[in-house]
Amino acid sequence: MAELFDSEFLARLEYLALVAKKIVRGELRADRITKKRGSGVEFSDFREYIAGDDFRYIDWNAYARLGQLLLKMYEEEQDLHVYFLLDASHSMETGEPSKLRYGKQLVAALAYIALSNLDRAGISLFAGKLEGEIPVARGKSRIMSMLQFLEEADSSGEDTNLVHSIDAFLHGARRRGIAVVVSDLFDPRGFRAGLDRLRFSRHQPYVLHLLASADREPVAVGDLDLMDIESGHVRQVTVTERSLTSYRASFDRFVQAVATYGKQFEVPVLQVATEMDLEDVVLDLFRRGGLLQ
Repeated sequence: MAELFDSEFLARLEYLALVAKKIVRGELRADRITKKRGSGVEFSDFREYIAGDDFRYIDWNAYARLGQLLLKMYEEEQDLHVYFLLDASHSMETGEPSKLRYGKQLVAALAYIALSNLDRAGISLFAGKLEGEIPVARGKSRIMSMLQFLEEADSSGEDTNLVHSIDAFLHGARRRGIAVVVSDLFDPRGFRAGLDRLRFSRHQPYVLHLLASADREPVAVGDLDLMDIESGHVRQVTVTERSLTSYRASFDRFVQAVATYGKQFEVPVLQVATEMDLEDVVLDLFRRGGLLQ
């Protein structure tokens, strides 16, 4: 782990965990208020009744005094399950640094922060299907095994199939949590169906869309044999400046389609260029809110 996760990187992880905790201080417990009764829960606060809330938790004494429907809120100490789904298909090898390398470090940082918050974190690799996983666990002592798992992860020979991969993930991830997809979303069948599977599940989806300048700005021109890096299919083409312009426009439409999908269906999407500083990206996630909070 000397190159990818050296001592300097580990020091950065501790720094990020401390800063992220300051950003979300006071919000973490507030977001874990539940409406459950029974052992292990304590009364916390009231809030106004909203149509669809469970009538069993209305405080009728307060209604008699105030003429206002108020719900009793209870607080339950519970950890959050955070699942990271990292794309390990061949297309993730492009870029400098590669999208896969950047994704590994990004997942390592976020998993470390989750474990530092006493949450549970797990990592799954996928391409055409789930390629391997390290189950959800709790405690900072687990970070070294996660780093080892990421260090040894190689890109797969299969092209991306989000539907198959996410279906397999959902079959195994019984406990509800946050599911963070880290991918370039280069699925020949399109990204929507796979993300829809996650959106309709009991998990909260979050997408970190990795982008490399090499994907948007190819420089090769002339008569070329182009190979699809994931499928291995080779096609003879003549690349001109005009075709490069058309390609860039097509790529921009794809990037915009991912962003529009997130806005339309309220799926948090952060598009991350691999040239961006890792610390800036991680801290920006916490300033935006919604992840590990």
